[in-house]
Amino acid sequence: MKYRLLGKTGFNISELSLGTWQVGGRWGTGFNRNLANKILHTAIDEGVNFIDTADVYESGESERAVGAVLRETNERIYVATKCGRQISPHTNEGYSPLVLRTYVEDSLKRLNTDCIDLIQLHCPPTEVYYRPEIFGEFEKLKEEGKILNLGVSVEKIEEGIKALEYDNVTTIQIIYNIFRQRAHERLFQLAAIRNVGIIVRVPLASGLLTGKFNKDTNFDAGDHRYFNRSGEAFDVGETFSGVPFHIGLQAIEELQSAISSDYTLLEVALKWILRKNEVTTVIPGASSHEQVSANIAASEKPELSKRHLYEIERIYDTHVRAYVHQQW
Repeated sequence: MKYRLLGKTGFNISELSLGTWQVGGRWGTGFNRNLANKILHTAIDEGVNFIDTADVYESGESERAVGAVLRETNERIYVATKCGRQISPHTNEGYSPLVLRTYVEDSLKRLNTDCIDLIQLHCPPTEVYYRPEIFGEFEKLKEEGKILNLGVSVEKIEEGIKALEYDNVTTIQIIYNIFRQRAHERLFQLAAIRNVGIIVRVPLASGLLTGKFNKDTNFDAGDHRYFNRSGEAFDVGETFSGVPFHIGLQAIEELQSAISSDYTLLEVALKWILRKNEVTTVIPGASSHEQVSANIAASEKPELSKRHLYEIERIYDTHVRAYVHQQW
């Protein structure tokens, strides 16, 4: 495993880490604590020292599973969680310092810890980024020893740029992958100037970039890839990175023809992200311990060639750009 510095947090973390949205099994199939335990331990055994979770993942079960595993290991594992998505309806008006403080304190209990390494605002409405009192509350929580760092998980490039104005923002988590390329045009450079770490989520476009899907693939009714295709439940950009499923399949078919037999499509997708020095870590999810190992193995693959990069750019421009580039 290779490690990179997470901006001004000072944390030296694994470049391939673990996202835990579906850590207890496949989306929509319920939470399996034993499976979650196995996935988390596999990640740690293979060198992962950064785990990303959230208070809304499986109604807090993900945080509880992470907390349990932390008690079972002597390794220094950095934990990031998120808050804010419990607010319903999820509007700017629902955000207040007191509400967010309550969420942080609840997460501390579920994680069974006195201090959270990194707490992140969980894709709040854009208006929240214009409210200094929200960001100021996390400075108070830091002074009280309840958190070490504040970060933001954003939907839009513009939200990330606005968040950089707050000195206590140490990380930005954002969707970035072969199908969502705009973040490297400006945001990455601005974050590097501010010494703010970049955490990349949805690196495989909800599994599209594994190449395992086809037009006949069915998803469980509780899977966001079934019920959020048009953004019915939350931002459509979280599902297949906002790319219409049939368009994504066309692009995948061409990508698979263009890449070398030396790589799987998954490996190409992860190496494409890791080529950017501004990225500290990528947090693919996993619904099995085998998926964890496959994700981590990508770290050791050779760098992509100029031909690979050219083909990826060409396919993005041809099939995907018009659907996503200016949307987020």
